Amino acid sequence: MAWITTDDLEEFLAAAGGFLRAHPAQHTVLLTVTASLRASTRVFGAAPPEYGWWRAPDGRTAGAFLRTPPYPVLLSQMPGEAADDLAGVLVERERPTGGVNGGRVAAEAFAAGWQRRTGATARHGETNRLYRLGELTWPRPAPPGRARVAGPADRELLIEWYESFDRETSAHGGDHAGSVDDRLSYGGLTLWEVDGAPVSFAGVTRTIAGMARVAPVYTPQPLRGRGYAGAATAAVSGAALDSGAEEVLLFTDLANTTSNALYQRIGYRPVEDHLQLFFEPASSGQGAA
Repeated sequence: MAWITTDDLEEFLAAAGGFLRAHPAQHTVLLTVTASLRASTRVFGAAPPEYGWWRAPDGRTAGAFLRTPPYPVLLSQMPGEAADDLAGVLVERERPTGGVNGGRVAAEAFAAGWQRRTGATARHGETNRLYRLGELTWPRPAPPGRARVAGPADRELLIEWYESFDRETSAHGGDHAGSVDDRLSYGGLTLWEVDGAPVSFAGVTRTIAGMARVAPVYTPQPLRGRGYAGAATAAVSGAALDSGAEEVLLFTDLANTTSNALYQRIGYRPVEDHLQLFFEPASSGQGAA
């Protein structure tokens, strides 16, 4: 049993791609992030990404991770012992991380291993619920307006809205311009317009292994409560199905009862929960044992 790490995306996909594609819903973020990195390694910022996979005793790949600083370590499904071992590998190689994101078993095991070795403390961020679209149901009554695929002329507005979304969700920054440019390159951002003015937007990832994920969804504060986000989400969900996606997914913050109820009305059904845990460095005088 061992972790193998690399900064070579193609090497990582050759070793772990089959494992990730075997369960595309559970591995939606790793699959879609690596698809974006394939298009541009700088899409999430200038810091180089790092990848790795875990070999089970029988030699199969049974776990994977990736890091795109400043974002938390992103984990696949894996046994708790593999997640704990990964924390040890990253500590030994002096690869600091501000947190971890993954399914509950893996995320908690990694966090426990990181705390034990560094003296850091873990702070709970969000519990994100993964939903899968069943039968798409458009909001009723429908809000005024129409959907439009965003183009280059919308770039500055979308960057501004990405930044606002991150501030409101306490996300860990990143290269918003790179993310917007990546989405615009394949028509992955849709605006909801009223009288020609954008009032909301929803993004969708590339379709990978028959799966696409809706993210992010944002409406400026003064325009909320009018059904625009639901309409934008329904529009991109339907477009993903029309383009050949077999599964359409999205995440919500489980603490946000409004968005959880909204997406279920559109036709999304719960799959599983993922945790975000953030690490606070050890106080002076503390450290790894």
